[in-house]
Amino acid sequence: MLELVNTPPLLLADYAPVAGEEAVAEIRRLAQPLRGARVLHVNATKFGGGVAEILPTLCGLMRDAGLDTEWRIIPGDEAFYNVTKALHNGLQGQPLSLDDRMRETYRRANEGFAQAFEGDYDFVVIHDPQPAALRMLRPDAGGHWIWRCHIDLTAANAEVWGFLRPAVEAYDAAIFTLPEYVQPDLQLDTLAYIPPSIDPISPKNAALDQSLADSIAYRFGVDPARPLLLQVSRFDPWKDPKGVIEVYRAVKREVPDVQLALVASMATDDPEGWQIYKDVLRFAGQDPDLSIVTNLDGVGAVEVNAFQRASEVVLQKSLREGFGLTVSEALWKGVPVVAGNVGGIPMQLGDTGGRLVSSIDEATAACLELLRDPELRRSLGEGGRERVRRHFLSTRNLRDYLALFTALRTGDRSLVPAGIEASGTTAGAAA
Repeated sequence: MLELVNTPPLLLADYAPVAGEEAVAEIRRLAQPLRGARVLHVNATKFGGGVAEILPTLCGLMRDAGLDTEWRIIPGDEAFYNVTKALHNGLQGQPLSLDDRMRETYRRANEGFAQAFEGDYDFVVIHDPQPAALRMLRPDAGGHWIWRCHIDLTAANAEVWGFLRPAVEAYDAAIFTLPEYVQPDLQLDTLAYIPPSIDPISPKNAALDQSLADSIAYRFGVDPARPLLLQVSRFDPWKDPKGVIEVYRAVKREVPDVQLALVASMATDDPEGWQIYKDVLRFAGQDPDLSIVTNLDGVGAVEVNAFQRASEVVLQKSLREGFGLTVSEALWKGVPVVAGNVGGIPMQLGDTGGRLVSSIDEATAACLELLRDPELRRSLGEGGRERVRRHFLSTRNLRDYLALFTALRTGDRSLVPAGIEASGTTAGAAA
């Protein structure tokens, strides 16, 4: 069988003080007809990256709502993950030609996953491209099958998308973060728009005393008495870590005591990350005010929380970004964000949380503006936190999944989640 990931039990009641009693009551109402339904989530890795951040909370809360929910991962090897990382980059617009070896590696691995798939489920949610062929290879399996795409497909490589599209079209429904991510040739009856979310009471996002946050950052070489710029991201070309360093160097010419920290988690399904990590280290050179740390240095959820709270400005200078959970994480802590004007980032920032930028010069100017204006930092941080509370917490994510499950079971398409409008309004009848 596919490996089962154990997740801790969670209680919806614990989220009511943050998300509101009404939000929890609506979840209970939506969940009542679904009680006892068997739900399976499948993805590529149990740590590193946004999907592995979301699933423990989503599964735990689904179980507390009365759904029998499991999370399992596929047993890919290095050759397979090299291919799927290339597919990921191609889907985000990188030029790529798929040769026969790559196609065969992907097909054979998914055939193995399909053979390892066991059990009967009412709802099966397959996350991202790595296991996307599972439904096509298990056409007789029961239940409603959903493909959840966490990637920005607005500029998808036509060859890569053409390779993946038949697998996606085998599903009963697909979930995207934004309507713009849906390719025009996708033939699928049910398309839902569900932004990702953060867990507000997890160790990464729970309240943390400022003095403790500063002391943790100090352990990793940060001087809490001086301003800190921070980016929390995997080492991925789309996160533009070198661009972040260039922004820091430009800011430092105007604010000499500024510091930069790049904090990352190395994921098992991303072999490219190691090469980029080494490249970034070389590019950074010897700079005592520039810290590059990862989970291998002992940085876990609490440490990321501390770094974010110790920062004056958080950067997310992405060139492509399906969503970018670290934006909502920083905003939840009242820290303004300077971020790339791409993908799901504008939806998170709205007009209240920071500055959207499209170049190194724009990012530099935004950082300087915020570093020089503490009151602006405070007001943007407060606005950003409230926006996250309304739209990007785990309770809203759970509610949207329950609404989609109900729509698939009953045929009531008015319940299919329609996402978050640019104005910040939650769309769809389940809102």
